[in-house]
Amino acid sequence: MSERRRTVGREASVRGTGLHTGAHATVTLKPGTSGTGIVFRRTDLPDRPEIPARLSALGHADRRTCLGTGEHSVSTVEHLLAAAAAHGIDDLLIEVDGPEVPIGDGSAASFVRALEEAGTSELDGTPAQIAVTSPIVVRDGDARYHVAPSDELRLTVTIEWDHPLIGRQSGCYDVTRAQFLSELANARTFGFRSEERTLRDQGLIQGASPDNTIILSDEKAEVDLRWPDEFVRHKAVDVLGDLALLGGRLSAEVVAFRPSHAGNVAVARAIERTTTRNAPPVMGIQEILGVLPHRYPFLLVDRILEIETGKRIIGLKNVTMNEPFFPGHFPDHPVMPGVLIVEAMAQTGGMLLLGQVDDPEGKVVYFMSIDGVKFRKPVIPGDQLRFELEMLKFRGKTCRMRGVAYVDGQPVAEAEMMAAIVDR
Repeated sequence: MSERRRTVGREASVRGTGLHTGAHATVTLKPGTSGTGIVFRRTDLPDRPEIPARLSALGHADRRTCLGTGEHSVSTVEHLLAAAAAHGIDDLLIEVDGPEVPIGDGSAASFVRALEEAGTSELDGTPAQIAVTSPIVVRDGDARYHVAPSDELRLTVTIEWDHPLIGRQSGCYDVTRAQFLSELANARTFGFRSEERTLRDQGLIQGASPDNTIILSDEKAEVDLRWPDEFVRHKAVDVLGDLALLGGRLSAEVVAFRPSHAGNVAVARAIERTTTRNAPPVMGIQEILGVLPHRYPFLLVDRILEIETGKRIIGLKNVTMNEPFFPGHFPDHPVMPGVLIVEAMAQTGGMLLLGQVDDPEGKVVYFMSIDGVKFRKPVIPGDQLRFELEMLKFRGKTCRMRGVAYVDGQPVAEAEMMAAIVDR
């Protein structure tokens, strides 16, 4: 019998202060609905917005992981997401009545206690499994990552700091509930006394104190350490929390050297673009035929994987030797015409735009301009094109979108497009 999805068995809460905002907040973990994934709900805002814990919802924030934008956001979510991932939680509603998740003692321990109190419950449906099938290498600034296939999730993390208590530290951790509880959950965040004034002037670490942060002066720590290598253990928690934004159970060997939140996100995006997952598409070909007016041989989108209404869309096109353009386009060296890659990207974007209107079956999308087109690599039979488009501006019935096409995680084409919705 296949494994079932998992949520919490009952409600549990964590109360405390945000590390960066200093704002008091209560987080309440509630059973989720099968297939919804992990979702944050801001109960202190009038419209109680819901923000998915997915890469598509990432906002910009320094030194922490933030989901959403502007007022509709929640930050410092990585420790809670790491605890949920280690417990194999697939669906979870997280209500929070402030802009930041409480930091507790600087570790994931408070969230582990809440999850242990809540217990787990099985739901109908199969967990989304994300399997790495070939090696991935990612570099982001000083951070480097190597990802390889594995039957389970294992993290090997190395950090380097010019401080006598840190230096170079490495650790290898199998991500299981038991090892997370014994080896990682109690590892606290850390910072340097020399950076304190600068960070506070930037509006950060407003809630930091020796009660929730290992503060390092020039030669020592101002609190007792729980392990000599507590620093690398905490960085492993951050890596796990950021990888949880993939929205599924990851099987991979992840080797991280000098990881950062930006680097963790970069490797998560690379994994997302190059791996297979067992979750069904948002729209299959029959649903696409009900929206787009295109038909063979000019329907160039096979599946829609994700739609975030008004924001972004991800679509797929499987390129086969049976495409009608290959007999006449370099028949002895088949290459997909670049203009058709852009057309397929535009059709995917049209699906996003039609999602903005009440009667998409009575509308059609006309593209008005295409700018900044670049072709990076040839696309050949056997490739799978992944189109990622984000809406930059939507006004009236026109919009501007930016799209990138990938094959095996590598960009092959990109463009900015302006389009309008008109009556059929």
